[in-house]
Amino acid sequence: MLKVVSIEEMRDIEAAVDASLLSYDQMMLNAGRAASRYLRQRIEIHEETNITVLIGKGNNGGDGLVLAHDLAENTSAQIRLYLLEARDPGDSNFAAIQALRPFIAYADHDDDLRLLKSLINSSDAVVDALFGIGLRLPLRGRPARILRAINQVIKQREHGGDREQSCDLTQPARAQRVDGPFVLAVDCPSGVNCDDGSVDPNVLAADATITFIAAKPGLLTFPAAAAVGELILSTIGIPEDFAPLADIRRTVTDLGAANELLPRRPLDGHKGTFGKVMVVGGSETYIGAVALAAEAAYRAGAGLVTIATISRLVDIVAGSLREPTFVPLAEEGGAIAASASEAVKGASMDYDALVIGCGMGMNASARAFVNDLLASDGLPPLIVDADALNALGESDRWWERLPAGTIITPHPGEMARLCQMTAAEVNANRWEIAAVYAQAWNLVIVLKGAHTLIAAPDGSVTVIPFKTDALSTAGTGDVLAGIIGGMRAQGLSAYDAANLGAYAHALAATIAVEEIGSSRSVIAGDVLASLGRAFERIEGG
Repeated sequence: MLKVVSIEEMRDIEAAVDASLLSYDQMMLNAGRAASRYLRQRIEIHEETNITVLIGKGNNGGDGLVLAHDLAENTSAQIRLYLLEARDPGDSNFAAIQALRPFIAYADHDDDLRLLKSLINSSDAVVDALFGIGLRLPLRGRPARILRAINQVIKQREHGGDREQSCDLTQPARAQRVDGPFVLAVDCPSGVNCDDGSVDPNVLAADATITFIAAKPGLLTFPAAAAVGELILSTIGIPEDFAPLADIRRTVTDLGAANELLPRRPLDGHKGTFGKVMVVGGSETYIGAVALAAEAAYRAGAGLVTIATISRLVDIVAGSLREPTFVPLAEEGGAIAASASEAVKGASMDYDALVIGCGMGMNASARAFVNDLLASDGLPPLIVDADALNALGESDRWWERLPAGTIITPHPGEMARLCQMTAAEVNANRWEIAAVYAQAWNLVIVLKGAHTLIAAPDGSVTVIPFKTDALSTAGTGDVLAGIIGGMRAQGLSAYDAANLGAYAHALAATIAVEEIGSSRSVIAGDVLASLGRAFERIEGG
């Protein structure tokens, strides 16, 4: 799996690489050439293509110089350099690009930034190599003015100014759209804190960011993640097993990693081979939740799925889902009765995963049911979701009642209640909170959101590299819980089931957006319908 490292860890890794594998100069060459290759693949380049490379004073600027030289040697594009400060006379990378005689401008000679604005306005692509991962916020002085000026020009190009509209009442009145330049950030968009994900007000948002050796947590944390665009990682020739990189326990689940986790399906298998899942939940208010979770478990590959819900929902759910079996439960006040815990205990003993909480509601009887059921011994591996989490959180030291290997799937609000803090506090420090509490509670935590994090008791944390508002709709959390339950039933460990389930869930959402055309129109059923295509992509690796 790809690694995620802090700024301090990256500096230690680079020092170790320099000492035994590649020099700093070679790392810079590899990084700049990798960024050039990506840009050449990403956009069409011909002799009329204008590419402006923004060069900072440090190593990030050095990466930009290498990129500019590689582009000048391998394309017919018009390369223009804009330097924040003069480079050291002994800078070999600057000497190399100077020898090719590109247009070079200096911020020192551009007090009113008119030249910078002209360059951005005429650019087909802008490469941001101004500030590296060690940038301190907020930006002040000339750097802030430069970023502000660039953003102003890009915004003007994107919207083209107000224009008179025709009288077509079916179309919204808006400025004519004019395409701006493609913006590629080298290692990190300028104005982003790569550790905590905070941003400067003048942050230069990228269409794509190419980062090196390992990802940085700030690039996968909002609000910075919104400025990253597509995130590409180049290892620049450093193997994953190189120490101290190998010791890092924070990772990214990518397509290759998901493929390795995917349970194989023998041709002579049967429903018992692929595991049995019981989904417990539902109430008169939330009828569809258990159906979504159950179908998701089936589409994740489970051999048998049973729904345990109040009796009056059985006929309703069975009318739309023919595949599950059912355990009708006693009802109190439109929710599962506390006394129903005995029926679930007895019925679940032969199952391989138990998903509890979807659509359960916070009726007093349902809360009592959850607390009684989860105090039982001998339950199948647990996936605890939604209102079951809220019910648990009302008890002191609730985590001590859950067996090792339990998976909990809170969104930030639910996590905040479990941790006795605010959702804002959770979101401000997602990586550390997920890791600390997974160890303290001895549970696997799926901290939902963009980007979803999965944390294990041993300190491992992985991030799901998708950000889409298509999952910001009711029922998608039930789908996620069902997928994870299906993976757990097929024999994956709690951590692996959560990783693969969250990856497949997010990938299905992106596929649904591709097929429907708009993320705002995706509903939970669409995510379910796209799961087959998601697993097809994962199987292809």
